[in-house]
Amino acid sequence: MPRRAPIAELEAGIRAEDRASLSRAITLAESRLRDDREQAQELIARLLPETGRAVRLGLTGVPGAGKSTAIEALGLWLIERGHRVAVLVIDPSSARTGGSILGDKTRMQKLSASAAFIRPTPSGGVLGGTARRTREAMLLCEAAGFDVVLVETVGVGQSEVELAEIVDCVALLLVPGAGDELQGIKRGIVELADVVAVNKADGDRVAEARRAAADYRRALRLLPPSTPGWETPVLTMSAAEGTGLDELWTQVESHRAFLESDGGLERRRAAQLTRWFDALLEEAVLERFAEGEGVAAALAGARDAVAAGELTVPRAVAEVLEARPADAAR
Repeated sequence: MPRRAPIAELEAGIRAEDRASLSRAITLAESRLRDDREQAQELIARLLPETGRAVRLGLTGVPGAGKSTAIEALGLWLIERGHRVAVLVIDPSSARTGGSILGDKTRMQKLSASAAFIRPTPSGGVLGGTARRTREAMLLCEAAGFDVVLVETVGVGQSEVELAEIVDCVALLLVPGAGDELQGIKRGIVELADVVAVNKADGDRVAEARRAAADYRRALRLLPPSTPGWETPVLTMSAAEGTGLDELWTQVESHRAFLESDGGLERRRAAQLTRWFDALLEEAVLERFAEGEGVAAALAGARDAVAAGELTVPRAVAEVLEARPADAAR
């Protein structure tokens, strides 16, 4: 087992923009061991003054919309213009190993070979398409000097709303010619999109993509905007051909400027921090509860009883809660 670096060593490495230190720090934050997580939180607390200045952009969309291709094209385009780009890719988790199963470093070979930092992370079964420690990984990337953090999610539909709680801007990628132009996209994620881009507008699909974009513009007029006062733009692009990237980034920057104009960015991030607090508190309470004397046995017994049809689920939950000694709950 490799030696775990002291917090001070990791802090110095990240401040020096050392990628190996950044990778080790993210691994520490993703660990399920309490001691590792506590050290990661201490590290983030030390680095917090170095965070908060990056553009946090989330990309989501229907399967097959070309999210990885779009991120690679956009990442290379940004690097050419002097930006330092970090990519956090949230992959579906293997049911057997819990690991990432899509391997985005193989899907973004050009970006992997560039100056970008790419971190594939298994979702760990977390709803919302984000991983358990995406927020921590984002802060660590910002502390390491990256001024653009791109987050690509699993792309599973309505549960993608969790993405809006960790980024400043959500870009929704769609494709033309999928039959019904709403393509099964749930209203929730459309309402949370700050920018909509119809990808694969190339070859003989350009006219089709433009028609799809017009349909979405009309549909969005019937929905509340993602940000009060902001009119969600709908554009066409081709990640494969590298067209439309400048317009996409212009809209992302315009959205950020709009948020900053009246303190909206600070309010959005403050609300996100509050929700992060709630999520971590819930996780900690459940973890402490599960460690209580007799709880593990009660949980196992309750699960078996539910599976056998001997107990209803509400009754089983009540019995597990009653099984924990009062002194253990304090």
